[in-house]
Amino acid sequence: MDERTTESSALALSPTKAPPNPELASVKRLLTLLDRTAKSSRTYGATNPVAQTFFHQLFEGLTDHLATYSTLAFLVQRSELYFGGEVVYRSEQESSNESVAFKLYSDGIRELTFLEGLPAKDLSYLLDSLWDSLDPEEEDDDIVTRLWAKNLSTITLVTAEEIAKVSTDGDVFALPVTGAMEASESSLRDLLDREQAKVKKERELGPEGTSPTGHNASGGGAGRFQSGHVGYDITEEELAALAKEIETERTRDNTTYLLDMLTAILASEKSPAILTKLLDLWGHVIDALTAQGKWPLLDSVLGLLRTTTEIRPDLSDGHKTQLAGLLDNLARPERMRMMETYLNRTPGASTEGLPSVLLTLTPAAVPALCALLATLEAPTHQAIVAEALEVLAKDQPDHLLRGLSDRRPRYVKNLLAILLKWNNPRFIESVEKLVRYPDVQVRKEVVRAIGILRPNGNGAKLVSFLNDAEESVRLAALKLLMSGQYKAAYSTWLPFVSTDTFMDRTLSEKRAMFLAMRATSGDDVIPYFESVLTERSWTNRKKQEELAMLAAEVLGKLATPAGLAVLELGQKKGGTAVRQACSAALAQAQRQQLKQAAS
Repeated sequence: MDERTTESSALALSPTKAPPNPELASVKRLLTLLDRTAKSSRTYGATNPVAQTFFHQLFEGLTDHLATYSTLAFLVQRSELYFGGEVVYRSEQESSNESVAFKLYSDGIRELTFLEGLPAKDLSYLLDSLWDSLDPEEEDDDIVTRLWAKNLSTITLVTAEEIAKVSTDGDVFALPVTGAMEASESSLRDLLDREQAKVKKERELGPEGTSPTGHNASGGGAGRFQSGHVGYDITEEELAALAKEIETERTRDNTTYLLDMLTAILASEKSPAILTKLLDLWGHVIDALTAQGKWPLLDSVLGLLRTTTEIRPDLSDGHKTQLAGLLDNLARPERMRMMETYLNRTPGASTEGLPSVLLTLTPAAVPALCALLATLEAPTHQAIVAEALEVLAKDQPDHLLRGLSDRRPRYVKNLLAILLKWNNPRFIESVEKLVRYPDVQVRKEVVRAIGILRPNGNGAKLVSFLNDAEESVRLAALKLLMSGQYKAAYSTWLPFVSTDTFMDRTLSEKRAMFLAMRATSGDDVIPYFESVLTERSWTNRKKQEELAMLAAEVLGKLATPAGLAVLELGQKKGGTAVRQACSAALAQAQRQQLKQAAS
């Protein structure tokens, strides 16, 4: 049964060939069984059939060994066990905190001895003490305290504290004690008892360590145990590991460390009064993380609180209500102001984790998010809040629609962007109310929104933009009207083309208006174009001719029978410039017709 590896993180060492010492071989087999028993107990619980099988194998093997050799004593190091001066057990570095050696060492045990007649219940109690499987009332005690309290007659210990009491500046008790088990004493306990007897004898002889006759009673060793210094041998590797642990602890994030502590308390605390105070404290934690802009930590905390009822199904109804309040109150006005203050006043404010935090809110938070969106200054921050509103307000957009009347252009543009992403035609009436909004950029967005939410049909609202004071807004509306997707009666256009101010518009705008009129009103505008081509004006003659040439150009491009008839009329009755424009338009129309026929 010699095995080089165990099923746990530890290794029971054995040479390639069977050792000549049968006692040593028996010890290594027992350690393999001990490791398997420890792992199965930790994994499945001590009452599991697998764990019970390994335990019975260990007990039977240990009983047979003690029947043959009377005792079994191990010297304990941080990651090794020694027997007869040899390492018989070593844990792997990655999992040393789960090894038998580490558990014994960390609780101050430096030697563990089993005596003949060991009952199964004593061995079971030792294993339960090692892996904290006893009653919860005993969980705060260490292994030494538990075993001493039990007063087990077949299991004895030597602790670091006992060694320290007789420690010297020499290395008699420095571990590992490679030669101690080869001495005449059978165990470290015998060696310790001998040294304690020496100390007692030296104290009886007096402070100088001399007999009444003046001779040194200890053969030159007087005061050997008088130094009072307490210490342990530490290897270079252990020293480096300790230094690394200290550095890690020094550089750790104190906030994360504190949150880990609070999480552990939340998961285990039973007292209702303490739980009430703890949940109140979590509210302050949320406030602090919000004010400091620590969004990843805040997201982690909110995720923890959301799953607390699953982890702690034993919470009372009152505590569940208190917990729900922590999550629902995230959107309360004072916390939104904390977000606003951090984002607006912190140069280079971090937004990592902020989208996740905002998406944990419920639709009830929409008004608070709208207020936050209206006050944020950076476009990147506004975009994050807008994305959250796009998700949370989709089924209840009323608050966003009311916000369109706000006098802050930046806020209204963000609301329009959200509405356009939803692309719901029922929002068109609210959007069209903004045709006279004071800000030019907002009016441009309104034109674009009309084109998306109402891509065809009645173009009267777009025609109304021709009264806009900004030419770029008027041209944006005309571009949509020229697409041929909208209809508008000639009477809708008449107020714009019959006034003297129409003449003052730019050439590109007048051309766009004529094209839009023809695209939206069809042949209803033919009489107007005819009057433009045939009218003789003695005032504004140059502008009138310019307008007539534009009309001829538009009719030539459209090339409808009614339009061609008007061009032929203008070719006869118009002035010289108009006749030339009509002839050119007719020639263009003929070329266009021939091209269409050829295709």
